[in-house]
Amino acid sequence: MGKTESNKEIFEKMPISAALRAMVVPTVFSQIIVLIYNMADTFYVGRTNNPYMVAGTSLILPIFNITLCLAGIAGIGGGALISRLLGKNMESEARKASVFSLYLAIFVAAVFSVATAVFMRPLLEFLGAGENTYTYARQYAFCVIVLGAVPTVLSNVMANLLRSTGCSREAGIGITLGGALNILLDPLFMFILLPDGYEVLGVGIATFLSNCTACCYFMIVLFRMRRGTVITFRLSEGMPRRENIVAVFAVGIPSAIATLLFDLDYVIVDRLMVSYSDLALAAIGIVLKVERLPLNVGIGICQGMLPLVAYNFSARNQKRMEEAIRLSRRLGIIVAMVSIVLYEIFAVYLIRFFISDAQTIGMATQFLRIRVLATPLMFLSFFTVYLFQAFGRGEKALFLGLTRWLVFNIPMLFLLNYVVGMYGIVWSQVTADTLTVILSFYVYNRYRPRNPDKEKQLKISEGKGNG
Repeated sequence: MGKTESNKEIFEKMPISAALRAMVVPTVFSQIIVLIYNMADTFYVGRTNNPYMVAGTSLILPIFNITLCLAGIAGIGGGALISRLLGKNMESEARKASVFSLYLAIFVAAVFSVATAVFMRPLLEFLGAGENTYTYARQYAFCVIVLGAVPTVLSNVMANLLRSTGCSREAGIGITLGGALNILLDPLFMFILLPDGYEVLGVGIATFLSNCTACCYFMIVLFRMRRGTVITFRLSEGMPRRENIVAVFAVGIPSAIATLLFDLDYVIVDRLMVSYSDLALAAIGIVLKVERLPLNVGIGICQGMLPLVAYNFSARNQKRMEEAIRLSRRLGIIVAMVSIVLYEIFAVYLIRFFISDAQTIGMATQFLRIRVLATPLMFLSFFTVYLFQAFGRGEKALFLGLTRWLVFNIPMLFLLNYVVGMYGIVWSQVTADTLTVILSFYVYNRYRPRNPDKEKQLKISEGKGNG
């Protein structure tokens, strides 16, 4: 009970800057650790100085991200719903929503794992795996997807659901634990336990074991907090109301589709790049990971903000909700602008950290300096989507996600590749996200929740003006 009251303090009474700090800092830290362990795989594989191993592991990034996309159905959809239910003091319904979300996560992850195992060869060939990269890509995919989908998805869902109740610290510790362990296990399996030539398999085993450990941690946390949290696996709680099941999917599916389209964008980038050379594929593979530091920080800010906004939206505390939005947006833009300066200065050193092949370094450095210019635009794009998820407006989040990827980003990839060539692929992100931000601002200003009293006063004043 003490934990529940403490979390209500965060949502309702704590100064919003302090509440955001309590929610955002653990989430951002865990996102950075996740990024480091993702980059650690590339770093350690890069120590082999084998660009085909780097390219093979890079090819699996879109598939691995699909597991996070599946986690979004139950984690983002269920988490946003639970925060809104708690804002309405509907704790019993929130418990039922958590049960539904957790078992939904297990089911979709298991189906994805089996499907990947069955269709492994055509899937990898579609992603661009060739004679030099197929074996490495298969080893990595078997470990992190076929074996690792369920623990990966379930860990992320449990983290999101805990965060939705204000337990951002516990969620952050679990994600950080998995990431830190992966960093430690990578060199052990790659260079000590397995023979030469099996470095990619070693990375895959380390990632699988790390995600299993994080999943066990979250299970233990939920067991220890069982009387102080609405997050539970107990089937005896029953099913949530039909409208709340719909609400999970209404927000979760748009989140999953947006993530899926993000991955499709990565797949297309890889496919277009591999048509130039395997070295170009290795270069963009490194860049797509290095550029994610400010993006992961931005995602951490959004994930920490979402429960605060969702709770106060349902509790009708307009002032507190808008303050949380304003401070979060300002922080994300500052991070993005600082990242541009640092990446422009230190790009070559960052790339050299992952691989020593001179030609790959040269291409990757130029790629990074171009793509980082899109960072503030990308933050503002997904920040708006997170806001509509917090409001339970999945249809608006879906519209923005579909428009961003299917109307702007992906067509821009093909257009600029055709017109400019290889560097057109790299410039497409800045060009497309400029259009996305303009659309996002318009949609948000038109459909954002407004203070009922101010709306009423506005209508009265407009009526007088017309009179």
